[in-house]
Amino acid sequence: MNDISSYLLMVVTYTTKPGLRSAFHEVILKEGLQEASRQEAGNIAYDYFLSVDRPDELLLVEKWIDKDALSLHKTLPHFLRLQALKDEFIKSVSVVITQIDPK
Repeated sequence: MNDISSYLLMVVTYTTKPGLRSAFHEVILKEGLQEASRQEAGNIAYDYFLSVDRPDELLLVEKWIDKDALSLHKTLPHFLRLQALKDEFIKSVSVVITQIDPK
């Protein structure tokens, strides 16, 4: 297992279709998608943040122990369900992945 001080930081910015941010966030919580991701062995953090001044923006900050953990995450049912929800709720997505190695 990799040293926990080194990890992948993934920042996902969702821009929802107008007026759908709250509904999108509610589905994520209601269906347990956030919690399922948090329970994965390779997950360090998985948190959503609502923009104060951009009503259609939802930010997701993820931390994974390594690329293998993130790759496995992308095969699991809760991830696939989130992808399916994009057609209904999401206008655009921006993803930034950075390797963090504080040493």
